[in-house]
Amino acid sequence: MAAPDTAQDLKVDAPDSLVCSGLDLFDADAAFAAIRDAAQQASDSDTRTATVARLNADRKAARDRIAAELAARPFAAEAAVRSYAWLTDGLVRVAWRVATELIHPLPLPSDNERLSVIAVGGYGRGEMAPYSDVDLLFLTPWKITARAESVIETMLYILWDLRLKVGHSSRTVRDCLRLGTEDFTIRTAMLECRHITGDAALSKELTERLWSELFSGTEREFVAAKLAERATRLQRHGGQRYLVEPNLKEGKGGLRDLQSLFWITKYVHKTDDTRNLVQLGVFRPDEYATFERAHSFLWATRCHLHLVAGRATEQLTFDMQVEVADRMGYLDTGGRRAVEHFMQDYFLHATRVGELTRIVLTALEADQTKDAPLLTRLFQKRPPRLRAGYEVVNNRLALTDPDAFLQDKVNLLRLFEEAMRTGLLIHPDAMRLVAANLHLIDDEVRNSKDAQKLFLNLLLKYGNPERALRRMNELGVLAAFIPEFEPIVAMMQFNMYHHYTVDEHTIQTIRTLAQIEHEELVEELPVASSILAEGVDRKVLYVALLCHDIGKGRDQDHAVLGAQIARTVAPRLGLNKAQCETVEWLVRYHLLMSDMAQKRDIADPRTVRDFAKAVQTVKRLDLLCVLTVCDIRGVGPNTWNNWKATLIRALYRQTRRALEEGMEALTRENRGADAKRDLREALQDWPGKDLRTEIARHYDPYWQGLHVTAHVAFAKLLHDLGDDEIRIDIHPDDDRDATRACFAMADHPGIFARLAGALALVGANVVDARSFTTKDGYVTAAFWLQDIEGKPYEASRLPRLRSMIQKTLAGEVVAREAIKSRDVMKKREKAFSVPTSITFDNEGSDIYTLIEVDTRDRPGLLYDLARTMTDMNINIFSAVVATYGEQVVDTFYVKDMFGLKFYSESKQRAVERRLREAILQGAERAKNS
Repeated sequence: MAAPDTAQDLKVDAPDSLVCSGLDLFDADAAFAAIRDAAQQASDSDTRTATVARLNADRKAARDRIAAELAARPFAAEAAVRSYAWLTDGLVRVAWRVATELIHPLPLPSDNERLSVIAVGGYGRGEMAPYSDVDLLFLTPWKITARAESVIETMLYILWDLRLKVGHSSRTVRDCLRLGTEDFTIRTAMLECRHITGDAALSKELTERLWSELFSGTEREFVAAKLAERATRLQRHGGQRYLVEPNLKEGKGGLRDLQSLFWITKYVHKTDDTRNLVQLGVFRPDEYATFERAHSFLWATRCHLHLVAGRATEQLTFDMQVEVADRMGYLDTGGRRAVEHFMQDYFLHATRVGELTRIVLTALEADQTKDAPLLTRLFQKRPPRLRAGYEVVNNRLALTDPDAFLQDKVNLLRLFEEAMRTGLLIHPDAMRLVAANLHLIDDEVRNSKDAQKLFLNLLLKYGNPERALRRMNELGVLAAFIPEFEPIVAMMQFNMYHHYTVDEHTIQTIRTLAQIEHEELVEELPVASSILAEGVDRKVLYVALLCHDIGKGRDQDHAVLGAQIARTVAPRLGLNKAQCETVEWLVRYHLLMSDMAQKRDIADPRTVRDFAKAVQTVKRLDLLCVLTVCDIRGVGPNTWNNWKATLIRALYRQTRRALEEGMEALTRENRGADAKRDLREALQDWPGKDLRTEIARHYDPYWQGLHVTAHVAFAKLLHDLGDDEIRIDIHPDDDRDATRACFAMADHPGIFARLAGALALVGANVVDARSFTTKDGYVTAAFWLQDIEGKPYEASRLPRLRSMIQKTLAGEVVAREAIKSRDVMKKREKAFSVPTSITFDNEGSDIYTLIEVDTRDRPGLLYDLARTMTDMNINIFSAVVATYGEQVVDTFYVKDMFGLKFYSESKQRAVERRLREAILQGAERAKNS
């Protein structure tokens, strides 16, 4: 057989949609001619070197051209991805000619020597990001020959030397058919095979035989396999469309979902052109436009992500999000950062991709291409009794007459109630109809008594409001019925604390409330469960949760704005005046209990008194407690822990006691008497003299600030303690998900700062701290610690923890110097900036000034702040640390060197200035280390 016309092989027509003409981007003929001229009389090694040098230069120029065009038109993804693929095609073709004509020439190749180079996978589809893999199939008619092996090896070395990430396989047509039968991943890759160079007839044979012998007649099993593969993939990547660091390619609503749509429709409908999906009735024109917009946006984002990272990466991490948003031209507007606008667009497109997926699957179900769900086949049961106008199609709730359905606008809500009542999933055709007619949900519907009742039923009646709300939200019904909800749909909060978008967080909080109602969380949430068991106004609680973050994303305090919005939304949902007032109050103060519990010392009676005065009634306390628990649990999977639970429960119980028995129940004297009694009971085996000495040596604040277990630990540490001795007790505090470290030693200035430095050196996160002096000259300090993952230290790590602390306290390690190498900020965390706020509060405690420092968290922050205060002769008696991702609020209970509060404004300004300097210096050190 004659050798293929390789010169002609390079003259391939370029697609229309490149960033410039194909020859301007990469002229393969010119490149090969230059290489051939340079290779005259050269060795094979020198020829390969010359090839790589020329192609590297041409590749860099072409990639710079594509990147420049993408920078000028940041959303022009189609031209960019086609251009990267066109460039790669040219590189592969030149490598082929160099291998077959210059290094391994064979003037008269036999039929056995035929070899075809085929692009597969995403490259085969002609779509590539800047650093996409180059997946190649080297196809031979029969067993591969020695010459073919040499050609393949030479080509691969050239491509590898170009720093391309090449995935390759060498197979016969028979191999391809056999492996495609066994492995759906291989079958999918070959579904998109595209001839690049070599023997075109061999490539054509593969394509024809794949369709006639493998693809045809196996549509059902292919679709089932792709859907199962998708489910596994989504589970592996979080299963949530709204995770704030999404995987652009593999995550829910990402590029892989769009590609799955393409694979399935190509396999079933045998078309490469997605525009044909409109003619086939799979999409309506407006739905196809949505498909194209999502496709273009996701590919543009992926290209920018690769260019920013300088490598292949698919995870939109926080640091990448900021740079990609900037490259794509997003700006800070409306009180929100550019990155938040960008990510909201991302999540909106991801939602649309989910809807498109359902539409395609509907068409497949109608063709009986997709298998019925396994459980449905095993447990066939009679369909539930349906109301007029509905029917069951493929085990889903469908409409008998769409036109009649639309005659009553409230039916757009009734559909969701019928789905909840029957337990059926809504048929995608019905969802499609709803999404296309959202304009029917107007003020008449919003103010309709029937619509109000239907919506409240979805929240209160059927036990699974999450399901209804999520489906309504994805279809746009929730925002249509409650327009005030629309701004927070897909709204991302650019911080490390919130795991979900604002709308998804809201739905997660309502899910938690339903779980508490169903008594699913009695062990984890005993207080909230008991409150609901005793009975509360469920309407108020559900509507308050629905509205609690509705004011986010604006320049105004979201709790204040949210309360104003709730004032108009609650009546429209059918609540009476008293209920509306309670909802408004709950939204306005939905952060109050969390802030008081986490940012204040709840052992101080003043904290509880102030909180009780704000709440005023047990009814409000109950509602706010449940709302607070649901809000914190809805932030993310591991946000709620025993530490937060302990704080919330303690604040609730003490406040309830104050409201029921009167504020006098919270006096220091009462608490002190109770604590001393508990200590006597715990130390019954101690001699009476020693016990009296222990009780007499402490001032009143000591007795109110610690649990009896800590009092026992300190009693043992202080017993016969020498003046130069440092005693440490480190013990797991399982109730608080923390490790408690108790220290006893002779009192001297700066103890708190030294302890904070020692703990920072061992990488411990301080979540709470108490420091007390005794009447006989000792100091007792208790620190609650967590490791870098927010968990208590394992028992095996405690000896090293103790050893490092003792070395630091003994002066063997100087914390100020040693901490510099440990105070490091991770790359992905550098994208976050938190404005520093420092406030002084002389009303929050009867005897201390509260200095609250709200700033960017980092490992050595507490030490820097404590050391600065020590240098200014400020005595720290306790510190409460509340961490919200990258943000931290450190609240210090302090007195000046004379034991007085800081009333002087000039003193406050001086302290604030020094603290800000310490924060800035530490932040610079962390960023540059």
